[in-house]
Amino acid sequence: MERYSRREALNTMVAGGTGLAISGIPDVVVRKPMGNEDQAGQEALQASQPASKSMAFSGRHQPKPLPFDPARLKGISEKLIRSHWENNYGGAVKALNAVERRLDILLREKDLPAFVYGDLKREELVRTGSVALHELYFANLGGDGKAVGKALDLVRRWFGSYEEWEAEFKLTAAALSGGSGWVVLAYNLQTRAVHNYWAWDHMHNPPMSYPLLVLDMYEHSYQLDYGSAAGRYVDAFMLNIRWDEVDRRLEAALPGKSSLGEPKAT
Repeated sequence: MERYSRREALNTMVAGGTGLAISGIPDVVVRKPMGNEDQAGQEALQASQPASKSMAFSGRHQPKPLPFDPARLKGISEKLIRSHWENNYGGAVKALNAVERRLDILLREKDLPAFVYGDLKREELVRTGSVALHELYFANLGGDGKAVGKALDLVRRWFGSYEEWEAEFKLTAAALSGGSGWVVLAYNLQTRAVHNYWAWDHMHNPPMSYPLLVLDMYEHSYQLDYGSAAGRYVDAFMLNIRWDEVDRRLEAALPGKSSLGEPKAT
């Protein structure tokens, strides 16, 4: 059997020769310049590849449209939102499709080293997390920032007051500023606890946690408007939270339950 180095393995995982490198860097899509003839050739190559019989490897994810008018946000520019949606979120969707299709191809190769497949499985997790969290992030934007309903009752119950929750949420965000990651207010279906979770990449999510509110702290989410002043971006985010969407997610997490979450007995 031919021996593979990890560098050779990563080269193996270039998606169909299109220049879309499936690297370990979140949200980065690397493309080589492609002329019309090259692009036509790549499209023909992809069209000639047999479609997967498995839904798990279909690679047909499509970006969800923005659920709000990006020109109407307070303190976050339309230019930033459109760039974020198209390049970062859109890039994650394309990368996830490429990963799924490549997994299907590699799965059918004989004597494939497990670490080659394992590296790509990790990328599947990274890209899936990026797609899901970006969709949640955009969906909880476009509101007036005024907490309402059970979601407001929930944060008061678990943090003592809305102000205490907000202070902890912002402090968690500040811990990620200048780097990358997410802040996620989540209800845990196992422990029945509610926390603001710190996540430095797309994969750091406590098991069984149901996201209620998601804040993107990757630099691409604020640098165009605020440079390194991440705190000002967080303040602007708070003014645009769509709390009715947060409330809807809470209702989905607690179907048919009147409880706002009680810690599970140990």
